[in-house]
Amino acid sequence: VQLQASGGGLVQSGGSLRLSCAASGRTLGWYGMGWFRQGPGKEREFVAVLDWSRGSTHYGAFVKGRFTISGDNAKNTVSLQMNSLKPEDTAVYYCAARCGSGDYESANWYCNWGQGTLVTVSS
Repeated sequence: VQLQASGGGLVQSGGSLRLSCAASGRTLGWYGMGWFRQGPGKEREFVAVLDWSRGSTHYGAFVKGRFTISGDNAKNTVSLQMNSLKPEDTAVYYCAARCGSGDYESANWYCNWGQGTLVTVSS
């Protein structure tokens, strides 16, 4: 299984970016797809998930309505629209496949990871 993330780049504070992720290979049994991020000197942090099994979305507390996750179960794709970006959103963003039904925000329930795409927000 491969997950390919794209769409990162440099944006000014207050700007927007759209990240995309496409999965290929054996995806049977996935519960959904989501995004994590890891900023410089920080631990990996949950961003958002699209739960295909429940038809629902869940966001990290810091998102506060700025990001929107969407995707296509049939095509194994997920996107993350990020608006009102802040310098503290600077991080490598990773897409991941959700392979279990536990805590949305725990990386333990995600079994396949993309290579990451860098988002840099300048002040």
